[in-house]
Amino acid sequence: MEKILIIEDNPDIQTQMKWGLSKEFIVLQAGDRSNALRLFKKNMPKVVTLDLGLPPDGDGTGEGMECLKAILSVSPNTKVIIITGNNEKDNALRAIQAGAYDYYCKPIDMNEIKVIIKRAVHLHKIEEENRSLHASLHLDIGFSGMIGQSSGMTSVFDVINKVATTDITVLITGESGTGKELVARAIHENSLRSGGSFIPINCGAIPETLLESELFGHEKGSFTGAYMRQKGKFEYAHKGTLLLDEIGELSLRLQVKLLRFLQEKKIQRIGNPSDIEIDTRVIAATNVDLQKAIKDGKFREDLFYRLSVVAIALPPLRERGDDIRLLANVFLEKNKSTFRKKIKGFSPAALAAIVAYLWPGNVRELENKMQKAIIMSQGPYIEPRDLGLAEPVMAKEAEVEDLIEGPLNIKEARKKLEIEYIRAALNKHMGNMYKASEELGISRPTLYALIERYGLELNYSVE
Repeated sequence: MEKILIIEDNPDIQTQMKWGLSKEFIVLQAGDRSNALRLFKKNMPKVVTLDLGLPPDGDGTGEGMECLKAILSVSPNTKVIIITGNNEKDNALRAIQAGAYDYYCKPIDMNEIKVIIKRAVHLHKIEEENRSLHASLHLDIGFSGMIGQSSGMTSVFDVINKVATTDITVLITGESGTGKELVARAIHENSLRSGGSFIPINCGAIPETLLESELFGHEKGSFTGAYMRQKGKFEYAHKGTLLLDEIGELSLRLQVKLLRFLQEKKIQRIGNPSDIEIDTRVIAATNVDLQKAIKDGKFREDLFYRLSVVAIALPPLRERGDDIRLLANVFLEKNKSTFRKKIKGFSPAALAAIVAYLWPGNVRELENKMQKAIIMSQGPYIEPRDLGLAEPVMAKEAEVEDLIEGPLNIKEARKKLEIEYIRAALNKHMGNMYKASEELGISRPTLYALIERYGLELNYSVE
């Protein structure tokens, strides 16, 4: 069980809170500042409830505030819940400005205070996980320059390890921006060919008339403008690796020449019928469906099977779970010094927006948005507006579709929307019940009741 510290000079309230909380927490109690700090330093509880009106002054402006400052100076991440009277709200708000997590007005309702404490414990746990995530940036969290800990990416790393030491052809598929060239380069760097050249060429970026020369080379005078002999990319990649990116854009005529190379390991320069033997490993990559291209007569089936001895399918960023947050932090650390910005991290709303966004441009889009956000940021934390993302508030599209496709039930629809609004408000204000209830336009007791009614377990992501 988690330890919590109750700092309260009223014996009746001490007894009430110990009785109401001891089944779920290890309850420590203190009636003054000196004993409270002694117990706090010895046990380091994650959550503290603090009566601002501690003796000797008892007015909420002296001992209580000093106790709060002392606790936060020892452990800034501790969640301190201020307990105060209705006529002392101003003091409680000043305590929140000084770093307290939330406040609660007497008289004590154990059901309500229990909800606040549970949420504070949960938030502390999420913050610890996020700090661990930041620490992991300095550990081994990827492979050959690629970052990822999701099951999809660890499977990719495993396949790279297996194929790197062979000379078989590999076909890498995935949406634009998923890192296909990084995978090809990792295969090369971990192969016996790592001492040779890694030559990438984008088959879709060069006109066919020029692409043939780029790939296979040409002899002097073989066409207008051929003023000298020129080697092609196959020759430059001799003893190394050639990446044919966007292989689906290769014309059928050049597909025939590529197929011949894969079968015979020989090429012919334009204007020279003599064969040149080349020792080059070929890796191909594409973001199009080659099986469909085969059916449409745009891609040779025999070439497809030659290229895809082993196929590596890269998952889109939206399917990589916590890799999204991990990569966002990596790009933040990588770029903030370049732009000379002292940024501590992401606001909860920014992290929620990052996770909710579908990232059609994948990792490349994420890095570009992070660079923009660093430039545009005006404070110590990245906000959704810096990223050009909207704060997620409304129910997810899939949930709305479920409602539309199923029986039309207005009560169920309202419940789903209420849950999403509550989750968004609490994420935005880092679990602070006072600020979240103000945002939602309801009282705190109503907010507690809704959280309890819906059994919400919300993940707050803060730095």
